[in-house]
Amino acid sequence: MTDSEGGPELTKGDGPDDAIPGAGPLVVVEHVDKHFGELHVLKDINLTVNRGEVVVVIGPSGGGKSTLCRSINRLEPIDGGTILVDGKELPKEGKDLARLRADVGMVFQSFNLFAHKTILENVTLGPIKVRKQGRQESEKHAMELLDRVGIANQAQKYPAQLSGGQQQRAAIARSLAMKPKVMLFDEPTSALDPEMVNEVLDVMTGLARDGMTMIVVTHEMGFARRAAQKVVFMADGQIVEENTPDEFFTNARTDRAKDFLSKILTH
Repeated sequence: MTDSEGGPELTKGDGPDDAIPGAGPLVVVEHVDKHFGELHVLKDINLTVNRGEVVVVIGPSGGGKSTLCRSINRLEPIDGGTILVDGKELPKEGKDLARLRADVGMVFQSFNLFAHKTILENVTLGPIKVRKQGRQESEKHAMELLDRVGIANQAQKYPAQLSGGQQQRAAIARSLAMKPKVMLFDEPTSALDPEMVNEVLDVMTGLARDGMTMIVVTHEMGFARRAAQKVVFMADGQIVEENTPDEFFTNARTDRAKDFLSKILTH
């Protein structure tokens, strides 16, 4: 897929700095707090994600990883602080929020495909309804994306006819069809059978290689080592440590991170 087709390579054309790694921040999270009742799930979170950067968020369950991911496109409202996407603060609601959400792709743990629509219809729905694209253009782009994620031959099937790995790849294609500036992945492989995990991670690794800005919450440490520029370790609602994959996995600085790694890397 070429730049002129508006594909997720995003090498040029959207703005002077788009998708050049290191060309400035695309997502900025500043002093973000979030409570669920008495539970303080995000505590003064600060995080910057640059254009073209892949940030992998890891840590123990209940540490706030998914809540942070869902806060970035306002699926979870925050109690304090600011979140900027491409220099704009997240609107509270309404059409402005819908527009911004179109720039922030999201892939969930459960695939969230429309069961009564074909895979092709699932992928074209957003561009037609939200981006006001013509059907022919949307279908052409959708088929390119389905080919890219390896399931073009499944376009006319319904979600229930696909394996979990194929459904998740369809969900990734659906997000890419909106030509987002950043992609959020919230535990995208945790609902999959082990043999399907790699087919999804391979697609994500390809996106990372092509310069897509990505924030990935995952337990897949191999992906973190292979594809991330930055690893963020969260525990107890806080960012405990932030480093390159090499440094984090071989030379974690905090006892909390060392303890976590000792438990997961020995199994």
